[in-house]
Order: sequence, then C-alpha cells, then structure tokens
Amino acid sequence: MHALTLLAVCRCKVSVLHCLHRSVFQMSYSKDTEDTLTPVDFIQLQEYMQYSTLKVKDVIGEFESGGRLAQHSSREYVDAEGFSLFLKTYLEVDDFPADFCQRLFRYFQNVEQEASTTTIQAKGGVFLRDMSCYFSVLEDGQPREKLEFTFKLYDKDGNGHLDSSEVDRIITQMMRAADYLGWDVAELRTVLKDMMTAIDVDSSGTVTLEEWLKGGMNNVPLLVLLGLKVPQRDGQHIWRLKNFNKPAYCCVCKSMLLGLRKQGLCCSRCKYTAHSHCSNKNVEPCARTFVKSKQELRVQSHDWVRSDRSSKCQVCSKKIKTLAGRRCVWCQQMRHDECIYTGLSTCNCGPLKDHILPPWAIYGHSKKQDTDLLNVTPDGNILQTVPIPDIHPLLVLVNPKSGGNQGERVLCKFQYLLNPRQVYNLSNGGPSPGLHFFRNLSDYRILACGGDGTAGWILDAIDKADLRVNPQVAILPLGTGNDLARCLRWGGGYDGSDLTEILKEIETSELIQMDRWSIQVIPSDPKQVGDPVPHQIINNYFSVGSDASVAHRFHSMREKYPQRFNSRMKNKLWYLEFATSETINSSCKNLTECLAIECCGKPLELSGTSLTCIAVLNIPSIYGGSNLWGESTKPGGPPREPREVITDPEVLKTVAQDMTDRRLEVVGLEGMMEMGQIYTGLKSAGHRLAQASQITIRTFKAMPMQIDGEPWLQPPCTIHITHKNQANMLMGPPAKPSGFFHLK
Repeated sequence: MHALTLLAVCRCKVSVLHCLHRSVFQMSYSKDTEDTLTPVDFIQLQEYMQYSTLKVKDVIGEFESGGRLAQHSSREYVDAEGFSLFLKTYLEVDDFPADFCQRLFRYFQNVEQEASTTTIQAKGGVFLRDMSCYFSVLEDGQPREKLEFTFKLYDKDGNGHLDSSEVDRIITQMMRAADYLGWDVAELRTVLKDMMTAIDVDSSGTVTLEEWLKGGMNNVPLLVLLGLKVPQRDGQHIWRLKNFNKPAYCCVCKSMLLGLRKQGLCCSRCKYTAHSHCSNKNVEPCARTFVKSKQELRVQSHDWVRSDRSSKCQVCSKKIKTLAGRRCVWCQQMRHDECIYTGLSTCNCGPLKDHILPPWAIYGHSKKQDTDLLNVTPDGNILQTVPIPDIHPLLVLVNPKSGGNQGERVLCKFQYLLNPRQVYNLSNGGPSPGLHFFRNLSDYRILACGGDGTAGWILDAIDKADLRVNPQVAILPLGTGNDLARCLRWGGGYDGSDLTEILKEIETSELIQMDRWSIQVIPSDPKQVGDPVPHQIINNYFSVGSDASVAHRFHSMREKYPQRFNSRMKNKLWYLEFATSETINSSCKNLTECLAIECCGKPLELSGTSLTCIAVLNIPSIYGGSNLWGESTKPGGPPREPREVITDPEVLKTVAQDMTDRRLEVVGLEGMMEMGQIYTGLKSAGHRLAQASQITIRTFKAMPMQIDGEPWLQPPCTIHITHKNQANMLMGPPAKPSGFFHLK
C-alpha cells in the first residue's frame, strides 16, 4: 500500500509539473492552445517517438489504396479515427491518450494554407502528407533519405517536379518542427527561402528532385534540422543547435549571437560558433581527424581553430581578446593569430595525451587495400591506424539509449575531448566497427558508456572479434542498476561530472581478471515453448524465483507501455509497486520443492528452508547495489582449489566473495521483504548456500528466471553453468575520503 501511495503522490507531482509548464507556455505565447502544441506536449511526443521502431514511410502505405487503413483516408486527408490509428501504429502504442490525440489532430487541422484549410476543416480531416512530412523531420534517419521522402510525398503525380506552392508546404511543416526544437524560425525560413531561390536556377517556379537534394545537402541549417550527426567529409563541422548561457560570438560575421532561446549553431568537435544564416557562408574548416599521406604519419602538428573565448596566449603571455586568437583542438593551447607560427610547432596532445588517438596515427587512402568496408569514410577514404608509442588510446563506445538523454550528451562531450574517430555510437552497427578500427593497435583501452547490458554486449563482441590483444575495459555507468560498474568502483550512475576527471581516473585504474560464465539451458520437453533465453553468458548473476518474477513483470510492462518508463524515478517506483505486489501474492513460495541444485555434481540440501529466490552470483552487487553474500567474518585464509565445493554453513561464514577466483556463490532469499532489508542495510546478507565452480539446476515447473537483469519465463529445464573465460576489466581508484576528519 505504501508503494501505491508513493506512486500516486509522484504521479500527482508529475501532473503538477506538466500544468506549470503549460502555464508558463500560455503566459509566453498569445496563441490559442487549441491551435498549437505546448512544450510539454512536444516533449511527450518525442518520448513516444524515441521508443518506436517504425518510420513514417512504413505507416503511410497503410492508408493508400489496398492498405489496411485505406477506409480512413480520402485522397489527401485522413479522418479523426484514421489519425488516431496512424499515431497508434506509428508510435507502436495501444493506449495513446485521447486528449493528446485530439490536440494533435486540431494542430494539424490548422495548417496555414490559403485554399486548403477550409477544405480540410469542412471535411473534418487533416492532410496526410503534411502530417507525414512533420514526423519525418523529427524521427531519426539520414538527411538525404528525409529530403527524398518529403519530395516524393508531395510529388503525387510522380513527374519529378514540385511547384512553389508544394515546396512552401514542405517548408511550413519543417518550420513547425523547428519551432518546437527551439530554432529561430524567422531566421530559418529566410535561409530556406534563399535556398529555394538558389536551386531554381531557371526561375521556372518548379524544382526537380536533383535540385532539391543538391540544395538541401548543401544547406547547413537544414541538415542540422534533419538530424545530420555524421560529417560527410573530413574537416566538416558537426553542427548542433545550442543555447548559450553566456555571451557568444559568430566566428563568421564577428557579431554577437542574440536571442532568448537557442541562439546559433556550435560544432560539437571544435566549438566553432556561427549564426544559422552564416553557417552556409565561407566558414573555416573543422579540425582534421586523420592525415591523407604517409609522410604526415607520426608528425605531431597543431590543428588551430578560431575561438571566441578570452584567454592568455601561450607564446607572449598577453591576453587574447574575443575572436582574436586560435585554439589547438588537441593540446588546448591558445595563441594570438600572429603568435601561431612563433611558438613550438610540435603538439603533445595536452593533458589527455594518454587517451587521444591523434590524426597523425590515422592514415586515409583511396585505394581499396582493405576489403572490410567498416572503416570507409563518406568521402571514400579507407582509414587505417598505426601504433603510437607511450600512449593508450581510448576507444569510446556509447549507447545513446542508456540513461535517457545522457548517452547523447556523453557522445557529444567525448567528440570534443577526443578524436571523433575514436568515439562510436553503438546504435550504428554495435561495437564491431570500433573494434575493427583499433585492431592494429597493440595497447589501447575501451570505455563502455551505458548500463551493464552495454558492457556485456561489448565483452561478447570482444570474444567474437578475434583481436590481437585482449583490451582493458572501463565503464561509464548510464541509467539505473549498474551493478558491474559499482563493483569496479565506477559508481552507480554518471552524475554529469567533468569527463576529464573520469579520464584521469582511467589512467590510474587497476587491471583485474573478471570471471565470465557460460550458461546452457536445456528444456525437459522440447515441445514446450517458453521465452527466448536472453544470454548465453553470465557476467553478473543468474537468479530464479520471486526477484525474477518482479523483473519479468517490469520488463513486460515496459515493452507494452515504454512511455511510462522514461526516467530513473519512474522505473524505481514501478519496481517498488511490483515488489510490493509480489510480497503480498508470493507467487514463488515453496520454491525449493520445484527445483534441485548440484554443485560440481554434489547435491545441495535445500529441505527445511522456505526460500522464494535463489541467486548464483559472480559479483558482489545485485539489484542496483545489494550485496547478497555480505561481508565475511574472517576473510582470507589459504587459496582453495577451483573444484572444491563448500556447503558447510560455518565455513561459508568465513568465505569472501571474489570476482576473479573462478568460483560462484549461491545465495537464497526468503522473499522480497528480505531483499529490501539487505538493500537498505537492515540485514547484512541472504542465506549462504554454497560456493563452487560448476552449478547445475533442474526445475520441475515453469519458473521466472533472469540473467544480468534480463528476465524470461522458462518451462521445466536443466541449466548448466560453467566457467568460460576472464575479461580484462579496469577497476577505478578508491573513493577519496570526504569530511572534516579526513582533511590533510
């Protein structure tokens, strides 16, 4: 009941916050909210889109002749019911809020077109093309694909031409999307109008697909709006729209960036800033990320970019005024324009030299000597790396979906601190491209940015990559849980602190050999179909019983209603509610009667216990920080043989847990209440049952199970857990003591 009450209070708080956001918006704008979307509405819409796997082009075909939803469309528009079905299909939800759907429907009904508005409202529908164009701008994808899709969307007769009115409608939808993304719409509209004038070279009033693509792909603000994240060629800026909290200046026209919201564009890589309309002009190139001739390899030269910040010159020690100096993107030195060539020409990559893979370590050539296309740039250069002595380049692998928007922010920050060529988005092909790119290096580290699942994904990829060296892996924990990161002293979650400090900690980290375990699940009856087993390897733990039941309910609910699980707080509240329900219902009581356990062939005696959960542990953390094994009374003693099985309760009290000893710990829990007591520190540990190097579990009925937090429902089966290998993991430095009595 406490969980339900707490959940209700938090939901009320969320509702109050939404109301406050709406009130602020209504005070700031005089438009009637019947005709527009509030910022809260837009954020909610983006959250729905974040969890959808479909594209607009996948759904729009359903409304065409012969499609499943064709009865809801009439030529160019769809009715209210069709609009609702479009949202539910596109966003992959069954319970899209009716009031939100109505607001969106009214929003699209008020498309500001001269002749068409009356027609749409009279027929009670919305233009399908306008709606599709709007959503295509917001969804993930390549800008070229979006440009081609929007063109064909409005080219209904298929003649390959759009007239000025059709192009205006595309631009109108782009403006509406840009407005809620924080753009200065008036400035952007001017930029796009100038683009249309430029591409209509014969002043015919029509635009071909080729002209549309050529103009769009050369228009920087439009590419940023459409979501360009990967530069097409080396030296091209990675632009993003930014809200500057302090005075900033355009590096092109030298004037201040003005505005209350996002005032201009900023390059994620070199911090070059510009007005949206200035970004199409003759901007200075971004820093190189590789060299184009073998003669430049290992030549440590600076890469200078214009900087709008005031600082002291490293050569003459005089102050550098705004826009009067340049900064080296590798060593971060600042110099006056006139002092650039008078100082040292050799770049040492500055404070982060141990982590940076400099451009003089990457060679780009146009001949196809490498048959693997994983390292080909968009402009056709095939990249190869060469070793640089005395450094340990860091391969950064970021899961952008971890921790809400944390992953995207971390990705941008590392692109600035390091070479973008060593920072990979795991949404684009997983870990393989990055591992392949670093394959020629003999001494490098990996930083896994994400949750425990991301770390496991990367370790699996290392196993399969057949690398020359076994790289050392550190973890930057994003999201919730992060049991492996906690054990390795990287913390329970990234708090937004300075990433340079984390990079310094990686330099002083300690190498350990972490055990990894193979798990084989053999169904008793192959005809009985259960959920797929999520993993074949255990990095953290395996469990069966009440905890897996809670995780399975949480996982099933999140898959069905992903928009309800978009924050750490909400996730914890849902877990609390499911755990409370499990405590009351006790769906896994009499667990010991439903399974049998053997440790290295020796049966484990479970009679006389009233356990509802059994966990097999590799690391001393589970459920986001609980240590089920607990501290030992007399840790230490002589080393034990890996095949030795310990089941004596008195001996188990003295056995310490170690993730490097090739042994597993078996622990039992009497219920979710006991689990909560351990988490809060009211109880020191669960019931120690055994320590062994091989575990066999036989179940006699369908049971909920989980591996490293990934649950599934398993019919009767036999489970074999054996040692697989050891991974090179980096353990962070010990936490610095805090408080008055620890001051030195």
